[in-house]
Amino acid sequence: MRKNTVGIAFGLSAVFTASGIAQAQPAHQPAPPPAASSAAPPGAPPMPADYVPASTTPVPIPADLLKIEPNGLTAEQVALRAAQTSFNARAAEENLRGAAARVDAAWASFLPRLTGTARYTRLSDFTVPSLGSVVGTNAPQGPINPLALPPGTGFYAANLSFPIVLNQWLFQANITVPISDYFLRINQNYTAATHSQAAYRFDAIAAKAKAYSDGKVAYYTWLRARGAVIVAVQALNDQKTHLKDAQNQFQAGNASRADVLRAETAVSSAELAVERAKNLMDLAEKQMRVAMHSAEGDAFLPGEQLDAPLPALQGNLKQMTLEAVSARFEVKSIDANAESARQQMAVVRAGRYPQVSAFADGIYANPNPRRFPATQDWFATWDVGAQVIWSPNDLVVADASVVDAEARVNALQAQRGVVRDGIEIEVVQAYQAVREADFSIDAGRRELASAIEAHRVARELFTNGRGTSTTLTDAESELTRARLDVLNAHIDARVSRIRLDHALGRDTKPFTS
Repeated sequence: MRKNTVGIAFGLSAVFTASGIAQAQPAHQPAPPPAASSAAPPGAPPMPADYVPASTTPVPIPADLLKIEPNGLTAEQVALRAAQTSFNARAAEENLRGAAARVDAAWASFLPRLTGTARYTRLSDFTVPSLGSVVGTNAPQGPINPLALPPGTGFYAANLSFPIVLNQWLFQANITVPISDYFLRINQNYTAATHSQAAYRFDAIAAKAKAYSDGKVAYYTWLRARGAVIVAVQALNDQKTHLKDAQNQFQAGNASRADVLRAETAVSSAELAVERAKNLMDLAEKQMRVAMHSAEGDAFLPGEQLDAPLPALQGNLKQMTLEAVSARFEVKSIDANAESARQQMAVVRAGRYPQVSAFADGIYANPNPRRFPATQDWFATWDVGAQVIWSPNDLVVADASVVDAEARVNALQAQRGVVRDGIEIEVVQAYQAVREADFSIDAGRRELASAIEAHRVARELFTNGRGTSTTLTDAESELTRARLDVLNAHIDARVSRIRLDHALGRDTKPFTS
């Protein structure tokens, strides 16, 4: 009896150091019964030749799985590392960077549009058609009297045509001021871009906060799995002790061979449970390692004590719901996107109206197209003006686009309602989970103390021939369940608070300071 009770106390003290659990151990531990003999009692049928009895040697309890190390890993360290290395958070950061670039592009639209053009053109050569002939003379200016012409006066015919300049060069600068767009498009488009940037910023913070909370949950899931291994080993040792007691009672004629075989089966099942618990522990460590994107060679040791006191639950459900709706960045992101969509709708609505703009051009060309006839020399000219552009097609397109933009705004408002409803349910669930976990800690301690005493009594009755193996098996099952309930209660108390902080938006504080 002493070996079983000491194993329980040692294993639980490795998991939890609470004095209440230690006090639940029995004050007096009877000595174990004499060792079993390999010989069967008189009249018992022999066992098969290939029968190999299960080992009754206790397995060392891996108490170091939850041993607190001074430089051990904590939930906060895992959470911060997970937030820093999260791919979702990185994608959100890139989306934010793109939104910031779109804000810069929208700001540039406030500037008048400047355009510079440099062009060289080589024209194909051809024979210029004649426009006719004109008669010329070298007579002095004034009226010409054919009968009294000065000596040497002559007349000649001249072909009328214009020269072609085959090599043409042009430098042109243009400035356009979108007058109507300043009032109807540009400012609204810039405001929409800034709200969209704010929405992406909220998304980035929300992604980091989720990775932060998920990292903490992964840490405590890892501790839960390590604690479950300890409990599984404790349960295996209980079954080994049960098997030894059954063998002793069988030798004394107080138990049947079926009791021994049933106890051996329970040992095998407990060994399988240990193997499964170890596999789950390895899986939980892998999940935590992936959350932190840590190298395979990094060793992880616990740095938090599971029975450390937790802060009491503050506030009521109504206050928490209001806090969550006002603090959650998912709601803020939708509000910012909705405002951006409204501004974009205003930009689309401006398509119904004409566009008014002013412009100015400066041209320095050889030949200058404004000079006639063309001469092969550089000449500068300029022009200024204003224009109004409107198309009936724009009115039809703008009306349809406005309807589309209104639908987007309404869809975002509906999505906000969906998110808000989900947040309210999330807060209620997290709030209830915290309260339930806190009650489970106290209930688990009582359950464990009761299970320890019930197991002690059941084993004492069995070893004295006054109880059955089935009753002892039930007590062992209750004891294992009580150990797991205590472990899960302490883990759930922490995980439920993490989920409540996330539901209330409090996990965003590390990323908003």
